[in-house]
Amino acid sequence: MNLYAPGLHILATFTAPVAALHDMPACRAFFEAQVAAQGLTAVGAAYHAFPAGGFTAVVALTESHLSIHTWPEHGLATFDVFLSNFRRDNADRARELYAATLAFFGATETSKTEVRR
Repeated sequence: MNLYAPGLHILATFTAPVAALHDMPACRAFFEAQVAAQGLTAVGAAYHAFPAGGFTAVVALTESHLSIHTWPEHGLATFDVFLSNFRRDNADRARELYAATLAFFGATETSKTEVRR
């Protein structure tokens, strides 16, 4: 029987001020700082701003990924982060990254699901 737990996946939706949901460059700088602060390793990233506002971003990590998609016209964003436990238990890091994201966006959580993989 294998007792290995691959990691924690957090999926969330939150509301936030419209200006924050438009500011892709600030989000990029924030994600880069958080990856460094949490001791994670980014291996690639894709950021795309939509013509009508809002953006989507995905950061690939050796530990897995984090992503966000914003809908400023609705004051809404979806966010997810999955950090594997390959070398260490990263559940606390996933939760810290999510909490920091809420604070950064001045957000209010509307839904959150934690999936232990």
